[in-house]
Amino acid sequence: MAATLRIALAQINPHVGDLRGNAGRIRKARAEAARLGADLLVTPEFSIAGYPPEDLVLQPGFNADAAAAIEALAAETADGGPGIVLGGPWVAEGKRHNGLYVLDGGRIIARRAKHELPPEGVFDARRLFEPGLAPGPVAFRGVRLGLMIGEDRWFPAVSETLEESGAEVLIGINASPFEVGEAQRRIDLAVPRVVETGLGFVFLNQVGGQDELVFEGASFVLNPDRSLAVQMPLFEEAVTLTEWRREGGRLVCTSQPLAPIPPVEEQIYRAMMLGLRDYVTRNRFPGVVLGLSGGIDSAISAAVAADALGPDRVRAVMMPSPYTSPESLEDAAACAALLGIRYETIPIGPAMEAFGAMLAPAFGDHAPDTTEENIQSRARGLTLMALSNKFGDMVLATGNKSEMSVGYATLYGDMCGGYAVLKDVYKTLVFELSRWRNAHLPPGALGPQGPVMPKRVLTKPPSAELKPGQTDQDNLPPYEELDAILEGLVEGERGVEALVAEGHDRATVLRVRRLLDWAEYKRRQAPPGVKIGKRAFGRDRRYPISNGYTDLIA
Repeated sequence: MAATLRIALAQINPHVGDLRGNAGRIRKARAEAARLGADLLVTPEFSIAGYPPEDLVLQPGFNADAAAAIEALAAETADGGPGIVLGGPWVAEGKRHNGLYVLDGGRIIARRAKHELPPEGVFDARRLFEPGLAPGPVAFRGVRLGLMIGEDRWFPAVSETLEESGAEVLIGINASPFEVGEAQRRIDLAVPRVVETGLGFVFLNQVGGQDELVFEGASFVLNPDRSLAVQMPLFEEAVTLTEWRREGGRLVCTSQPLAPIPPVEEQIYRAMMLGLRDYVTRNRFPGVVLGLSGGIDSAISAAVAADALGPDRVRAVMMPSPYTSPESLEDAAACAALLGIRYETIPIGPAMEAFGAMLAPAFGDHAPDTTEENIQSRARGLTLMALSNKFGDMVLATGNKSEMSVGYATLYGDMCGGYAVLKDVYKTLVFELSRWRNAHLPPGALGPQGPVMPKRVLTKPPSAELKPGQTDQDNLPPYEELDAILEGLVEGERGVEALVAEGHDRATVLRVRRLLDWAEYKRRQAPPGVKIGKRAFGRDRRYPISNGYTDLIA
C-alpha cells in the first residue's frame, strides 16, 4: 500500500480522428508529467481518438488503428516513467465500447468500459456503444484506483460499487461540453459522490472545439471532506500535478491555488473563440471572410474572428445597396479599423439591377415585396461565396439565435456560410457580449486591446436595411420580449399557456410559436455554430420539418 501517489492531470485538446496527432499530444503530456515527477498521467475520455467520434467508430479499420496506437503507447511505459490512463474505442467479443485503458510497465494492465451511456442532448452513445459492466477498481503502484468514464461519475451505483470493492480514490475521465453554468454544476454533482463514498474525486475534462461543441476543461479535484483542492483553468490546455498522501486511512490531495472561474460573458466569448479557431484551423481554411454591415451582429462576429484567428486572417466586406445608410458605411469602416482587419467595399447595386432586369418578364406587374429584399441578401451571399471560392477563406455567417428561431434570415443569403459563432446566442446576449468585449480583452485573444466597435453600433436600432427606414422591430417584437418567449419555448420546452401564465401577451406568444415552427426547414440548412446554452438548434433540439402537430389555439 503506497503512502503517496502523484497524479498528473492532462487537460488536452484532442482532434477527432487524428490518431497519430492525439498519440503525440499524450506523449507530450507524459513527458511533462515525468518532468514533474508524476507516477500516473490521466488524459480525457476518448483521448486517443477525439470526442465525439460519431460514426467513425463504425469503421473496423479506425478501431483497429486506435488499438494499435494504444498498444504503442503502452510499450513506451516500459521506461519506468509515469503510467497512463487514456480513453478510446474498445471492441471485445463483437461488442463496441467506450473504453478506458491503464498503461504501465510496457503493457495494458487494465481495461474498463463505460457503464452509463447518455441518451439525451448532444450525445448518441447508445447508438454507437454497448454499456460495460459496473467497473471495479484497478491496482496501480500500491493504490486502488476507482476509474470512471463520463456519465459514470454522476451515478451513485457506480461510485458506491467502486468504493465497496476497495477503491481509494475516484477518477473520472470526461469529454463534457461547455454550457453556461456547467463548470459549477459539475462540482455540485460531484459532492454527493464524495459524501456517499468518503473518497476524493478527480474530474478530468478535455479542452477544444469539435464542430458545434466546445470543451472548456475546468477540471477539478474534491477531497474527502468535500473541499475543492484543485481547480484547473477554463479554455486552456494544462498539465497539473496533484499529490496524494494518506491521512487517517484516506488518500487526501494537497490543496493548491485555484484557477479562477471567469464571469459568464467571458466564458461565452472564449467558447466562441475556441470553437471558431479549432473549426477553421482543423478544416484547413486560411482564414474567414464575412459581410460587415455596420450592425452589431457582424461587428461582434468580426471581433470573435480577429481574436480567435488574428486580424490578418479576417477579411471584411461592406456590400452596400441603395438603402444602406451613411451611418452604416461609417460604422463598418470604423469597426474594421479598430480591429485591424482587411476591409473592402463591393456595392451590390449592379447585381440588384441585373436581377431586376432578368426577372422582370417573369414577375410581370407584381408589386415589389420581400422577394426583392431577399435578392439583395442573396446577392451579398453570392459575393461572399465568390470570394471564398477564389481565395479559400471560409464564409463566416453572422446570424444570431433570435433571428434563426423565427426565420428572420434569408436562405442562401445571410444564412450562407461555413460556420456561425452566434448561432446559439440570442440578440439580447449579443448586446451584452459586445459591451463586454469593448471593455475587455479576453485571455488568449489575438485581436487588439480597447474598443472593437463604435458606440453607435451598440445603440442604434438593428436593421437589415433592405428597404427605406427599415428596422427589425417593424417585423418582430422587441428583442427583450422575443428572447424571453423564445427561451421559454426552446430551452424550457414550455407551452403557450404556460408562457401566457408567466405574463406574456397571448397574441405575441402565438405568433412567435408559429414562426418558430415554420422556420424549422430553414434551420436545418443553417451552418454549424458554437453550442452555448442548454438547448442549441441542431444537436440538441431536433424537431421534424414536416410536422403536423400543433398545440396552438387559433
